[in-house]
Amino acid sequence: MAKPAAQPHIASAYTYAELGDGRAQHAALAEECALAISYNDLNQAVMMVSPHHLEDFAVGFSLGNDLIQSIDDIYDIQLRGLGDSREARLQVSSRAFWALKQQRRQMAGTSGCGLCGVDALEQALPALTALPGAALPPLEHLTGLRERIGEQQQLARHSGALHAALFIDASGEIRLCREDIGRHNALDKLIGAIARERIDTRGGFALVTSRCSLELLHKAVRAGIDTLVSLSAPTALTVDWARRHRLNLIHLPHHSTPRVYSPAPDEEERP
Repeated sequence: MAKPAAQPHIASAYTYAELGDGRAQHAALAEECALAISYNDLNQAVMMVSPHHLEDFAVGFSLGNDLIQSIDDIYDIQLRGLGDSREARLQVSSRAFWALKQQRRQMAGTSGCGLCGVDALEQALPALTALPGAALPPLEHLTGLRERIGEQQQLARHSGALHAALFIDASGEIRLCREDIGRHNALDKLIGAIARERIDTRGGFALVTSRCSLELLHKAVRAGIDTLVSLSAPTALTVDWARRHRLNLIHLPHHSTPRVYSPAPDEEERP
């Protein structure tokens, strides 16, 4: 059975009028806030995020951006603030803090871009340790998955304008779903939740409802997730890196069979 999602906080309804029709109507809108993240009182980043599952985000952001090596490097997380201005204050190990200061960079993040604040090609195209490689998930675990996703996206059902990242375990069950205005943020939240709950990812896969670009691959590989599935087609660079780092990469189209881009298929001999 899929793990029940935590009851989300839904934004109050806002009034609007259709152009040419002055009658007031109501719609729920997705919320967002500015979240400042610091490590041992050293400011690191400000991100625009959806204001739920913020501890998951803080952990996943730290792991997915290679700021810490393990959740065990985090000793404490304190969330402060309300409304549109919040803080996540992390206390980390001396080892992690020293490494973080060596690579420290100010990052002004937005929900739309995963590379804001990156000031060197080495940060945009980092060295990653290749995964050991894993078997592809069985086809039945992907069949009907698009419809099952909708059952988990509580926030999107009410307000729309949200991306989601889900973890499907080795038995094909949806274990976790995290939503956010930012596609990178949604995956960070999922990675953080997996780490905090110490879920064994072997045999399972992560699914993202957004387009699959290189930054999402970075996060998945760093988190040790063997298979990444996306509802939109991946970029060519993402496919190249997935094959190079032994990440299974699958596109789940609307009305056709799942497409495996990595590992590379065996091409038939041409006459």
